[in-house]
Amino acid sequence: MLAIRKARRKLRMGTICSPNPGGTKTASEDCNADWMASLPAHLHNVPLSNLAIPGSHDSFSYWVDEKSPVGPDQTPAIKRLARISLVKRLMKKWSVTQNLTFREQLEAGIRYFDLRVSSKPEDADQEIYFIHGLFGIKVGDGLMEIDAFLTQHPREIVFLDFNHFYAMEEAHHRRLTLKIQEAFGSKLCPACSVEGMTLRSLWEKKYQVLIFYHCPFYKQYPFLWPGKKIPAPWANTTSVRKLILFLETTLSERAPRGAFHVSQAILTPRVKTIARGLVGGLKNTLVHRNLPAILDWVKTQKPGAMGVNIITSDFVDLVDFATTVIELNDLLLEDRALTKC
Repeated sequence: MLAIRKARRKLRMGTICSPNPGGTKTASEDCNADWMASLPAHLHNVPLSNLAIPGSHDSFSYWVDEKSPVGPDQTPAIKRLARISLVKRLMKKWSVTQNLTFREQLEAGIRYFDLRVSSKPEDADQEIYFIHGLFGIKVGDGLMEIDAFLTQHPREIVFLDFNHFYAMEEAHHRRLTLKIQEAFGSKLCPACSVEGMTLRSLWEKKYQVLIFYHCPFYKQYPFLWPGKKIPAPWANTTSVRKLILFLETTLSERAPRGAFHVSQAILTPRVKTIARGLVGGLKNTLVHRNLPAILDWVKTQKPGAMGVNIITSDFVDLVDFATTVIELNDLLLEDRALTKC
């Protein structure tokens, strides 16, 4: 069985990611750009809620603008401090949670994106931006980047989870949904039964995008899924031990039907964490030294109705995160082989 798993990995990762101008690969030595399309036929009929799917936390935060105003997600005290340019530079070190662009994350195998959006103060054109302390790129630009990848990889499916909205009035929501429609068009999957969502059913209808919208506004558009369909419990801890205990507990409480499930395998800095590692930033202070231990936990997991589904991480490129999650799906094949014996 191990030899079979290695062979499948070689097949799935055989495509080289788009090279950069220097001729080297963009994200990693191997590429998971078509991992869903490359899954064995038996898994094409398994509900997506039972598959292991890699995701990223604050997926858009690979670039934030330290020259823009501080976002409305921050406290008044932080906004006052941020008038000092040095404060914004330090904020950037703690706002960035990914190194890879949307395209590079997709090529690495990431299929779930954690998205937080906001309007910008005194912005007359009602543009919507990604946000994590500081403003990121325009949402429309990010969606078009994702769509370009999906057009080139027509059997890959993505989950876009819009779970935080700041300074958003109804006009902003309408503008955002228009941007979503303009970017994805017929690729948008209408909200329906979670159990009916399989790769095969989506491929047959040429759907590639599931949009989750944690706001009552979702009721106005058939392609917006309610946020309750994709719960993402948050441990809010700096301790790997407490994080793993939390992940195990929430998995044991997972609803067997009716929803996807996100395991947020992330550590969250406290004020004193930031104070101690102010210059080092999130990656060097908290993530880099703890990510291998978190990945070890991921390796022990199993997908299925009561197992892991979507697993998210900060800085998904620092370890072999996406491939580790994807390979958990081989355990579903092993179960099938044992059933036949």
